[in-house]
Amino acid sequence: MKKHLVSALCALVAVLTLVVGLAATASAETVIKLGIVTPPGSAQHVTAARFAELVQERSNGAYRVEIFHSGSLGTETEILQQVQMGAVEMAICTLGPFDTFVPEVKVVSFPFMFRDYAQVDEVLYGPLGDEVLAALERAGFKGLSFSENGFRNLTNDTRPVHSLADVKGLKIRVMQSTLHKELWRTLGANPTPMGWPIYSELQQGTIDGQENPLWVVWTAKLYEVQKYLTLTGHVYSAHVDIASLGWFNALPEQTQALLKDCMREASRYQREWNRTNVQDFLQKLEAAGMQVETQPDLASFKERAESLTSMPLYADPATRALLEKFLKATAGK
Repeated sequence: MKKHLVSALCALVAVLTLVVGLAATASAETVIKLGIVTPPGSAQHVTAARFAELVQERSNGAYRVEIFHSGSLGTETEILQQVQMGAVEMAICTLGPFDTFVPEVKVVSFPFMFRDYAQVDEVLYGPLGDEVLAALERAGFKGLSFSENGFRNLTNDTRPVHSLADVKGLKIRVMQSTLHKELWRTLGANPTPMGWPIYSELQQGTIDGQENPLWVVWTAKLYEVQKYLTLTGHVYSAHVDIASLGWFNALPEQTQALLKDCMREASRYQREWNRTNVQDFLQKLEAAGMQVETQPDLASFKERAESLTSMPLYADPATRALLEKFLKATAGK
């Protein structure tokens, strides 16, 4: 009897030891919250998902990235505020909302500055790009890398747009960004800052059009409510991949290096994904019935947009100095 009792007790101890061990293992896993406003399949989610895979693999499960997608944490501005406070550890956001936190970031989106993706890589993924990422620390963000939205193009449901004159009076949705609002006002449109998504507003005619990379037009099914697409390529739209500065700096140096390396690799992966699919998205949009202006009169747009360099938007000395560096680096190339 005693023998059976001892055996039962030993078995119970073994089970309890296993449970305690599993609990300890589970508690050892650190969850990193990462916020984005777009759904699975989007450019931001492609970066986030790849980053999560790399972190899980290279940390041997010590860290797990939980992706809060589709705006479940709020707008991009609200997500950035949460990252500032450390309530959310990481985020991938478009550049637009950053310019209210750190004015210098708006130089990356200066209209018609980049000729193509090769020039983007040459300039943005070098010392000038690092300077932008470093500036984010003043606002409590650790800039890890850039991923991308891509070159932005204009769509509308009112009329074909070939030259600057065709834009006049169009009510265009723009990001909640000072730069984008001033750009379209300068071009003669009626810019309307608005959060995302905007399908219903386009469908109801609250706004005439919007501007975004082709993958957004396709995945958001905007071709259902927008008839005309003009390949303006007016702004290269970057994403900034960030962490909460206080949280990041409190991590061991080895972990900091791991997260930075994983994010840079994830951003490279996403950029390749985006660029590989650009032509496919264009063909799909044409097949869906959009009328595409492939050769707009970009000279008329560029000439008007040049006046932005002298606007109060770039009056801040640090912003002005950085803009001049970017314009010099991209001029004549």
